[in-house]
Amino acid sequence: MGKEFSRLDPSLREFIGKQAMFFVATAPSQGGRVNLSPKGYRDTFAVLDDHTVGYLDLFGSGAETIAHLRDNGRITIMFCSFTRNSRILRLFGTGRVVRPDDVEFDNLRTHFGPLHPGVRCAIIIDVERIADACGYAVPYYELVDERPVLDAAHRTATDEKFAHIIDRNRHSIDGLPALEPDHPLPG
Repeated sequence: MGKEFSRLDPSLREFIGKQAMFFVATAPSQGGRVNLSPKGYRDTFAVLDDHTVGYLDLFGSGAETIAHLRDNGRITIMFCSFTRNSRILRLFGTGRVVRPDDVEFDNLRTHFGPLHPGVRCAIIIDVERIADACGYAVPYYELVDERPVLDAAHRTATDEKFAHIIDRNRHSIDGLPALEPDHPLPG
């Protein structure tokens, strides 16, 4: 039986800290496609306070989350335990984008591990609902290691390559505005 929580208490923070990955879900206001993205690198997620979380968003193949947040702000984060202790935790809230060239970004980065190459922005979420579920049907998996492929690709990418990604990510797959033309290159 699921339970709702009033805040991100120490027990929930401990559960979140043990998860090697999380999932991000967003959707546009009108029609369009729901986006669901798996995220790795456990040092890219942080609980900022009892009702605020954030994660470092890395350059990738699309910018759906950013476009949907610009459209309506709705976002859900899901953590799913693959260990013997089954549990699913969902954080429902309103998100916003903080670019690396925003003054706020320097204060936020202290909540995360060393910055990964290719950081596009921070996604900050005001959590409005915190609920868990049993996860009894989720299979067991053993973590081998974090996959280093994205970091390796970003370490060798040129400014020209990142500029191409920014240009390609100016709109979502549904045509919503995502990255601005002046979005900063990782640096």
